[in-house]
Amino acid sequence: MKYDKSDLNEYKEKRDFKKTTEPKGGKKKKSDKPRFVIQKHDASSLHYDFRIEIEGVMKSWAIPKGPSTDPSEKRLATLTEDHPIEYADFEGTIPEDQYGGGTVIVWDGGTYRNIRADKEDDGMSMQESFEDGKVEVWLEGKKLKGGYVLIHTKQGGNEKNWLFKKMKDEEADARKKPVKSEPKSILSDKTVEEMEKEMKKK
Repeated sequence: MKYDKSDLNEYKEKRDFKKTTEPKGGKKKKSDKPRFVIQKHDASSLHYDFRIEIEGVMKSWAIPKGPSTDPSEKRLATLTEDHPIEYADFEGTIPEDQYGGGTVIVWDGGTYRNIRADKEDDGMSMQESFEDGKVEVWLEGKKLKGGYVLIHTKQGGNEKNWLFKKMKDEEADARKKPVKSEPKSILSDKTVEEMEKEMKKK
């Protein structure tokens, strides 16, 4: 899997790495299995950042309401800049004067597989799926499992707007509300509020 530094130009231009502890990004070997991460981000507004490893970077979407396990619930997902692979392990507080200022925790993460690649009449790679405007992934996370789809809707005339929803499969469960019932990081076992307090002590 290639790692194209040019994909990260926008990411780097928006940040002053003398002030923020976010990873700069660098050459990264291909993961045995491609990764995904969902970071809870308390910035100017609380949201969840969904990131999937594609072609050596983390393609990223901001989901204001967070993910759902109910296939009937659709979530707005706004495409943001590519992030480095190393960002999948980032937790901490971004300074207020920096882009995305606020506290971040790794709410969920794990590996994924490309559902479309397994379809005989489809067979698209992840990059091809992204360019096609329809990404279907099977997540193997700590909190989320099963199929999820991202569809490029351009809602409201905004080219960056996608739709994110749970697919109908054995992992779907309309009763579960993981965003509310499981607020802690899978890495530090801290909530956003606890992480923020810890960072202020440093």
